[in-house]
Amino acid sequence: MKRTKLYFTLVFIWTMVFSYGYAQEIKVELGPDEIGLNETFSVKITISNEKIKSYDQFPEIPGFQKQGVSQSSSMNVINGQVSSTNSIVQYYRPLKKGSYTLPDFSVQINGEKVSSAGKTIKVTDAQQSRRSQRQRTDPFDDFFGGGDQQEQEFIELDDEAFFAMSVNKDSIYVGEGFNVSLAFYMSESNQAPFDFHEPGKQLEEIVKKIKPTNAWEENFNITNIQPERVTIDGKNWTRFKVYESTYYPFNEGEVTLPGIDWEMIKYKVAKNPTFFGNNRQQDFKTFHAPGKTVFVKPLPPHPLKNQVSVGVYRLRENFDTKKVETGEGVTYDFGITGEGNVSTIKAPRKKNIQKLNTYDPNERQQINRGRGRVTGIKQFEYYITINEPGEVKLADHFEWIYFNTDKAAYDTLRPNAVLNVVGESKINQAISSTRLGGIYDLIELEDNKLLNERYKYYFSAFINILLAGAVVLLVVLIIKKR
Repeated sequence: MKRTKLYFTLVFIWTMVFSYGYAQEIKVELGPDEIGLNETFSVKITISNEKIKSYDQFPEIPGFQKQGVSQSSSMNVINGQVSSTNSIVQYYRPLKKGSYTLPDFSVQINGEKVSSAGKTIKVTDAQQSRRSQRQRTDPFDDFFGGGDQQEQEFIELDDEAFFAMSVNKDSIYVGEGFNVSLAFYMSESNQAPFDFHEPGKQLEEIVKKIKPTNAWEENFNITNIQPERVTIDGKNWTRFKVYESTYYPFNEGEVTLPGIDWEMIKYKVAKNPTFFGNNRQQDFKTFHAPGKTVFVKPLPPHPLKNQVSVGVYRLRENFDTKKVETGEGVTYDFGITGEGNVSTIKAPRKKNIQKLNTYDPNERQQINRGRGRVTGIKQFEYYITINEPGEVKLADHFEWIYFNTDKAAYDTLRPNAVLNVVGESKINQAISSTRLGGIYDLIELEDNKLLNERYKYYFSAFINILLAGAVVLLVVLIIKKR
């Protein structure tokens, strides 16, 4: 009989552990059954190892008013093992005392329907403080160490973690970019459990504080905080990057980024943990990251000093040589690719362009942000026709001047493309078309002018005739009366 009971107990333990290890990826947590009038009720949905991309409206609760939604990301690194959760919480404020029912409901999270049973919520007088107790209805509570949670003692573990602001350069030229990143670091031997506390809200205030007013920003838009393994001075750390941007200063001088504070949830752990009990208690710890200063140097003297782009670029063309007929069109792409403020790149300068028939280019750009760099390409697509046969080197007609930060000097990109134009000369035909078009244009313009002048002439003549006729008629009438 004793052996049978022991077997049943072991089977039960195994079943519970197995179920716990393979719980659903999405879970719903409801607030307590009883709250004070000055407290809030919450509905929390948590997803493990996945970002919350979309969700629909949370349920309404009679007698309560919605107080807003908050999202949070939680990541733990304990003994090198990384786990993460993403949560969204809807808060409700009670309007008056009484007993209210939250009906059964379902919510769409990331396109998946999640259902939950409702509950009855009792709202009592405002409370100064409240400690919830777990009801012991499970016959195995004593066996697993359950009991009154108020008796649990929590201790704070030493942590090996810090928060840092990093810049990749401390001296740059005007228009050159420097990268700024904010990240939380934990040693792989860290034992203290941490969670992120309202990272979006904290970042909003921090960015307002550190963003330079005289600089172009390319934000990396980190929407999901992911762990990265890094080595600092030979020691392994896990880095959680929460913000990253590249700034391009407009003026020389100094860019000063002030020091900032970052708050994390640091849990205290139970001194005597139990199998099913609440084995950790939420607390907070604030980390300080010192500020940074970046010196911005002026560009060397140059006629185009205030117009050129700054960075490291190269030219990408869509052909090396091309054979075309006189008078026929060809498309040529002048592509500028590399690292820098791609968005502000202007079209190349055109030289001796009278030998080419071309129009303003179509522009396309692509920007990539990653690994602490902003790179990309900006293409200028020209449609060109040439009326004289011969070899045409596009380097004689296009050039793009910029400041090369690797060389610390001005540089020029010129095309390598060559057009081999064959066929009869069509320069006379082009001139004739140009002249004919010019005459037609003049006719159109002058015709309006002539119409206006003729209108004035005929109108004046008509008025004069009317006046003369009136005078003659008046004379005739006077003679008849006599």
